Amino acid sequence: MSKVVVLGGGYGGLMVIQELLEHLPKDAQLFLVDRMPYQGLKTEYYALAAGTVSDLEIRVNFPSHPQLKCVYGDITDIDLEQRVVNITEQEPLSYDSLVIALGCTDNYHGIIGASDYSCSIQSLSATRKTFQLINDIRPYGQLSIVGGGLSGVEIAAELREARSDINIRILDRGNSVMSAFPNKLQEYVASWFREHDVEMRSHIGITQLEQGVVHNGDEQIATDVTLWTAGIQPVELVQRIELPKDSQGRLIVNSYHELPDVPHVYVIGDCSSQPFSPSAQLAGAQGKQVAEVIKARWENKEPKLGGIKLKGVLGSLGKKSGFGLMGTTPLLGRIPRMLKSGVLWKSKRHFG
Repeated sequence: MSKVVVLGGGYGGLMVIQELLEHLPKDAQLFLVDRMPYQGLKTEYYALAAGTVSDLEIRVNFPSHPQLKCVYGDITDIDLEQRVVNITEQEPLSYDSLVIALGCTDNYHGIIGASDYSCSIQSLSATRKTFQLINDIRPYGQLSIVGGGLSGVEIAAELREARSDINIRILDRGNSVMSAFPNKLQEYVASWFREHDVEMRSHIGITQLEQGVVHNGDEQIATDVTLWTAGIQPVELVQRIELPKDSQGRLIVNSYHELPDVPHVYVIGDCSSQPFSPSAQLAGAQGKQVAEVIKARWENKEPKLGGIKLKGVLGSLGKKSGFGLMGTTPLLGRIPRMLKSGVLWKSKRHFG
């Protein structure tokens, strides 16, 4: 009997489950371990935090299958030698194959007070708290968003449409919002923010956060709520695993997304060292390939994988405008926003 345990029901982990369920031997067992009984569509957490969608709209139920068992709880430890996973209020869960797809957490870069005095959209439970904090800001109050990348830009735009009465500020250490993207895309996003009265401040070097204050060196920037979108890192459980990692703390894997020194243990998504920026699209592509590897090994065949090809990046500026990057070609305006809506629709129906 083959026992496959998947840790994490996000884009990568759920893709592994879906792919394996389509070609599952009768003696195989699948286990999906997660805190919650559904997937949260993380690419839409910005909208939940802004209050423009409900919690229910960004949840996808896990599959139901007689050979799939869902185990709910917090994972406290992975014993790679004994091949067991320890879970709160559960018996230790053994495995023949293990998929680590646990995602990421905020990276505060050692900044004092950042974890205590900012809110997050890195988990569904954190996003729910952020929704309450942001939407309790009184009229003409101040929201400060630390980080002008994709997450910070999307929530700033979404909230501007939802709350025209509050002041929104983006603080970024780079030259511009979306600084990792082509100049044409940067300028389009910046122009949208100028038109919609969103303050953008560049070359900010945050040294400390306190209640109601962001310290930019000697400057004190007053704020009612501070939202952190300034970087990610693997979850704490993966940080504790003493195996080779890259400079960002992600576990190094081989061409099968497998730990080189620990056969049949696969790492995908934000915990896996890859030549791409972390994304839901990348996690799903890795999940599909890991399922192919496991299926080939069930059949005693050598896995044959091609390279991962990503389709590009899509982002929203509220409900009617957006931006994208397909290869090196920027997409601006209504079309990329419609494309993103289509991707969300497809995700809900594919996983649901």
